[in-house]
Amino acid sequence: MAKLKEVKNKISAVKKTRQITKAMNMVAASRLRGAQSAMIAFRPYASKFAEVLGSLAERAGEDISSPLIVPREEVKKVHIVLCTSDRGLCGGFNTNLVNKAGAFIRERAGKNIEVSFTNFGKKGRNWCRKMKFPMVKEYLGIVGSRFGFNVANTAGREVIDGFVRGDYDEVYLIYAEFMSMARQIPKLKQLLPVPPLQAEEKTPEASGTGYLAEHICEPSPKEVLGDMLPRSIFVQLYSALLETSTSEHAARMAAMDNATQACNDMIGSLTLAYNKARQATITAELMDIVGGAEALRG
Repeated sequence: MAKLKEVKNKISAVKKTRQITKAMNMVAASRLRGAQSAMIAFRPYASKFAEVLGSLAERAGEDISSPLIVPREEVKKVHIVLCTSDRGLCGGFNTNLVNKAGAFIRERAGKNIEVSFTNFGKKGRNWCRKMKFPMVKEYLGIVGSRFGFNVANTAGREVIDGFVRGDYDEVYLIYAEFMSMARQIPKLKQLLPVPPLQAEEKTPEASGTGYLAEHICEPSPKEVLGDMLPRSIFVQLYSALLETSTSEHAARMAAMDNATQACNDMIGSLTLAYNKARQATITAELMDIVGGAEALRG
């Protein structure tokens, strides 16, 4: 009887766990819809912004004097903006991101480069603490929740100021790019100095018409480009945060779905073990009754 009670308690505990995983799956699905809508709505803006920036860079030619595009002669200090989640239970989502950061640091290990971090999310912050990497700034409670463009504006301004002051020689961004519900890819992107800008090549055959848009600039492409370069950092940061937030909800939804399925499988195996144990107990009791009857009859 003790074994039957133990198995029954295990079944009850697994059922409660299944209720929790189902609830978390539903919450992740609900948040995913909002995050995915915001990400999809911002993608055309980010794409058009990059297109206009490339067009202005082409028209300005070599006459660009912004400090944000001038590479340093010697790279000694690298800053990484790492975007992770604040909570776990989302499979290998955070592990893949910190592994991407770790691989990048190992590539630069033999060049005597100092690495510092700006962290979005507790998981990246905790990893930096564990690895004893210096952290300049941390932003918690943003990824996975609703946030505005002002978050990227504030973080981007601090990164730009640090680069202009000479605190960093290069700045990189690591985030999760949302490809599909089952696929989120860790991405590494250079923010500063701004990589060479190129206008997007479009042929009349590809666009369907012979017209190529030309942007009217006032006061001049050079001055407009100088004002747009910092904004491009803000746009890239905001886009990365949206992509990471959507990827987190998708990864958690998939992880909770797998956990629910594992609970169902475990309940099935435990139920089978419970039935076998109960049948064995009933058989043993029947044997005792028959043996006692035979003894009385004899």
